[in-house]
Amino acid sequence: QAQLVESGGGSVQAGGSLRLSCAISGSARSSTCMAWFRQAPGKEREGVASLYSGSTTADYAESAKGRFTISQASDKNTLYLEMNALKPEDTAMYYCATNSRSGWCPTLSKRDYNHWGQGTQVTVSS
Repeated sequence: QAQLVESGGGSVQAGGSLRLSCAISGSARSSTCMAWFRQAPGKEREGVASLYSGSTTADYAESAKGRFTISQASDKNTLYLEMNALKPEDTAMYYCATNSRSGWCPTLSKRDYNHWGQGTQVTVSS
């Protein structure tokens, strides 16, 4: 059974930084594509960053470029999202996602992922 567990969320002031982690276990470990999504209240879930596992090939949402960095541990069982220069509009629930099926990667489309975590809350105050 696939399991993704996020951690590292919290409350920070604008301009601050956070590092999110996602522990990947079970069948999700065979995933070749990994990503971070976020969902603010009343809004659609949107892709933030995606990574082709085992490489540095990544894609970022325009809002994340230059501020966020997606990476993975050397054993590929932990996914990270380093977030710098945080803004109030970054406030959302952040989700880790992986895709263990064949498909295009990196991708910021939520339909391309078949494993999801429960999320970790990020709140940025002005």
